[in-house]
Amino acid sequence: MISMVTNLGTIRVQLDLEKAPITGKNFLWYAGNGHYNQTIFHQIVPGYMALGGGYTEKFEEKPTQFWIRNEAFNGLKNRKGTIAMARRPDQADSSTCQFFFNLADNPHLDHASRKNAAEYGYCVFGRVIEGMEILEKLNHLSVRDQGDFPSVPTPAIVIERVGT
Repeated sequence: MISMVTNLGTIRVQLDLEKAPITGKNFLWYAGNGHYNQTIFHQIVPGYMALGGGYTEKFEEKPTQFWIRNEAFNGLKNRKGTIAMARRPDQADSSTCQFFFNLADNPHLDHASRKNAAEYGYCVFGRVIEGMEILEKLNHLSVRDQGDFPSVPTPAIVIERVGT
């Protein structure tokens, strides 16, 4: 289990290292190295998802490691309250550090086939076990476009630290 302390409160997530070992270990590596500390949720789409883990409050991109293999075929579904890895829309195996919380059931993000990146899906690797009220708060924040960043929450939602 990991704890994600934000300026809205703490979210506790149970990682599924059995069904998503590569993804879970990747997330734990970034967390263990302090990567997520003082990052923000830089995009929130109400009724859809909250994306974070890649930028500071000044929108400076955090350095990343190599891309990891997409484990979206693991049977876990993009349901409300799950955490999944973000990736490039055109590259199935392009996840690094950014993640998102599903703020609703998002079956269109589930693995459908290995034909192309669009159908490959987004890898779920855990679920919220405490702090769903924080996700509800995220889901109801005001958002605005800020330069190249769409749907930025106001005020900024800071991930103060992530740890086990």
